[in-house]
Formats: sequence, structure tokens, C-alpha cells
Amino acid sequence: MATGRGVPLVLLAVLALQGSGAVKVGHVLMQTEFYQRDETRNKEGGQFMFDFDGDEIFHVDLEKSETIWRLPIFTTFTSFEAQGALQNIAVDKQNMEIMMKRSNRSQGTIAPPEVTVFSEDPVELGDPNILICYVDKFWPSVITITWMKNGQEVTEGVSETVFYRQADNGFYKFSYLPFIPTRGDYYDCRVEHWGLRDPLMTHWEPQVPLPVSESTETLVCALGLAVGIVGIVVGTILIIKAMKMNNARNQRGLL
Repeated sequence: MATGRGVPLVLLAVLALQGSGAVKVGHVLMQTEFYQRDETRNKEGGQFMFDFDGDEIFHVDLEKSETIWRLPIFTTFTSFEAQGALQNIAVDKQNMEIMMKRSNRSQGTIAPPEVTVFSEDPVELGDPNILICYVDKFWPSVITITWMKNGQEVTEGVSETVFYRQADNGFYKFSYLPFIPTRGDYYDCRVEHWGLRDPLMTHWEPQVPLPVSESTETLVCALGLAVGIVGIVVGTILIIKAMKMNNARNQRGLL
């Protein structure tokens, strides 16, 4: 158990190997869950999820008591009752109270996030794409991610993943923003976390070449044509000179 700025956080990770037969060496099915409470605002929350080799299989929406599968096709192979996750979170809550008393409500070390913004696909003006805000290496799991377009907040189409646990018990997560690259538009991923004194703004804008003006295109074409004409003239002159020299040598040979 650890706490930070009045928010106790208990993180419980359980390694579960599924199936009655042998488990292939090197693959891990992981169950991760935690419960947390913001005592300053009297708010509580948590998370319950399963992943395979670091890729999410499903998580449980604790408020809706609903299992959310990362890919719908997974439901054709297995199922999971959300009530089981709620029971586990209730046990975590009880364990946290015990651990808080034992630790005399000691404070944990807050780790600020690192933020990277990139596009899902190479950027082409006018082609639909997705911006990804990758927020990494932070603790605790209390964070706000906001998208800004040209300085204005954007909410339409925005989605986020659950919190993913790292080996050092820190967290990372992704936020997605569908967009159509347009010249002149710029975007910022705004992240708020207790480890940051001020919100962290990570800037992104399409890196595309500037358009060539019509006058520039005309000039380039004219230069190309002029170079071509000069080449033809010079080549013709050289051919004529070569022919004259050849004729002169032939005449000296006859003498």
C-alpha cells in the first residue's frame, strides 16, 4: 500500500495461469486490479483487468458492472462475470484500510508522467488519421488527459484506454483523437497529474511540405525548358564541330 497527497492507493497484481493443461513457456496471463480513494474529494475508484503478454484481453467497468472486451471476437472463446471483479475490489478496499493503519498513513513517492504525441499512420493532408497521446511512467493512477485543437478543447471522438501497469508498479495509458490533417491546424495533448506543478502541454502539428506557388512552378518549368534548349544548342554545335574536324582529317589523309 502507498499513498500520495491524501489518496491511498492499493495495487494488487495476481498472476493467473489459465487452462488445465501445460502452459507454454514464456506466455503470461495476468490479472491486475487496484482500489483507490481520493480523501480530499471523497471519491473512490479502481480497476480490474486481464492481459496476455502485456496486451489487454478485457477490463470491467466497475460503475456499470460490465465486462468490456478489447476485441469482440474474444467473447466467442470465453466469458467473465463482472460480479467477480466487484467482489475482488471490495476485498481490496478492506485490505487497504488495514494496510493504511499499519503504515500510519505514510506517503508514497509521486512520479510525474512523460508524454509523447504521434499519429497512427503517416500524415497525408485530407486523409483521416488518429492522433495518439502516450502517457507513461506516472504514479498514482489519477490523471486527466485533454485534447486541444488550435487552442480549443476537443471532446468529439476522443477515447482512452484503461491504466496499464508497469513492472515498477507505475502506470501508462493511451488517449486517441480521430482527425483529418489540414494545413495550419495544430494539436496539443494536455495532461494534469499530481506530479506536475502545471499542466503539461505536448504540441503536435502535421509535418508536410509547403505548397509550391503557381509563379514558382512557372519559373521552374521555364528554367527547365531553357536548360533543355541550351543543351540542344550546345549539343548541335559540338556535333557540327566534330563533323568539320573529321572532314579536315580525312582531307589531310587523302593528300
